[in-house]
Amino acid sequence: MTGDQRKTKARGAARQLTHLDRRGRVRMVDVGEKAVTRREAIARGAVRMEPATLAAIVGGTLKKGEALAAARIAGIMAAKRVHELIPLCHQLPLEAVAVDFRPDSADGALLIQARAATTARTGVEMEALTAVSVAALTIYDMAKAIDRAMTIEAIRLVSKHGGRGGRFTRAGEPPWETAEDGGADAVSR
Repeated sequence: MTGDQRKTKARGAARQLTHLDRRGRVRMVDVGEKAVTRREAIARGAVRMEPATLAAIVGGTLKKGEALAAARIAGIMAAKRVHELIPLCHQLPLEAVAVDFRPDSADGALLIQARAATTARTGVEMEALTAVSVAALTIYDMAKAIDRAMTIEAIRLVSKHGGRGGRFTRAGEPPWETAEDGGADAVSR
């Protein structure tokens, strides 16, 4: 591909990406003309670890304290500050942020799900993804003394609805049962 072909391709991509102007420069999107609608996003991720680490987290026996409670609060707080963390994100009036956990003993992982909701002119995907990310980092911080080899994996958008983009649902995602739903593996701490 020649230099001119790369420039033409980049200009075409810039027209499709709303955070870039016609010349490919970064800009904040003007959402003033967009309709105010109810918007919701769900994201998931996982922290993979040793079985004993997972047992200590779920059992609440870490020396640092309640890892799940700390991670839930951290995820919610992070979602509320996305506009300060990620350039060009709009500040949103969040109406709900929920962070839930589910141990997966077979895979040696703590699964994390976050749901964010608002009634606004732009979506809450970044808030849900950030909540999962910071909850996972908090789990790592709380348990690193006993398992420095933990890995944070598969942070992804699972679904979103509302706004001009309509509905998105990632194929192949299993249903999520919380403790309130009666899920056998759900953690309610």
